[in-house]
Amino acid sequence: MSAMVLTRKRSRIFRELNTVITVMARDITLFFKSVSTPLMSFAMPLLMMGAIGGNLSKNMAGSLNFKFGPFMLVGMLVNMMFMMTSMNMTSFVEDHHIDFMQEMLVSPVSRYSLVIGKIFGSMFGAILSLVGTLIVGLIMGITLPPAQLLLILALSPLMCLSGGALAMILIGLIKSKTAANMAVSLITVPQMFLSGAIIPINHSDGVLFVLSRLLPMTYCLDLVRSVVYAGTSEYDKVVMFNPVINFIVIVALTVLFLVIGTFLFARSEKNR
Repeated sequence: MSAMVLTRKRSRIFRELNTVITVMARDITLFFKSVSTPLMSFAMPLLMMGAIGGNLSKNMAGSLNFKFGPFMLVGMLVNMMFMMTSMNMTSFVEDHHIDFMQEMLVSPVSRYSLVIGKIFGSMFGAILSLVGTLIVGLIMGITLPPAQLLLILALSPLMCLSGGALAMILIGLIKSKTAANMAVSLITVPQMFLSGAIIPINHSDGVLFVLSRLLPMTYCLDLVRSVVYAGTSEYDKVVMFNPVINFIVIVALTVLFLVIGTFLFARSEKNR
């Protein structure tokens, strides 16, 4: 009897994993079928890192007590992963209109498997934007050691999950792709400035202090910077929180957003 129960559990686990992989593979395939999407993954880092970051580097780097180049590069790497994953998640709205999700929701699989598969599929474009950011950084003369880049890559799924989970809340409430794109932009673009991606926020106060501490990307950035600056004299000048605290907050917010977003999305599909 116990062997039968164990077999059923294994069968369900494999079914859920297969769902995640299938949804992820579909999104990656659609990514390559669209000409504009890969181009956007490289154009966004050029705009953000090259134009905005380059201008700030020329005008404010001299007033800081740490090197602004690596600080900005790490910030833009996390920002691109967070932003591109969130933006790619809006294709969920298109799936709603072509009834793809209706067909998936009638299958005996967890809603969370569908959402996580979608986030991992959206993460593919975010990783390409990470490569684009590194190329722009190289052109600007800003680099990171290979070991640190590998650590950032190891943390990238957590960053993308956090961004995708936050976007799911909006997607569960909005069924217009245009409105969804605008809403996602409204929660991702301000985070670039408020979370400290390119502008230090160590001394923020008032409303800006409260907002920065409520944003999940603040903790994603701080966790990655704690890894990059570990063992350096600049660590205390750049990193705000203990890495363990950052990790706990990121996981807690991601789970919370994932539960709320999946609930809202499943309810909206059920009420069609």
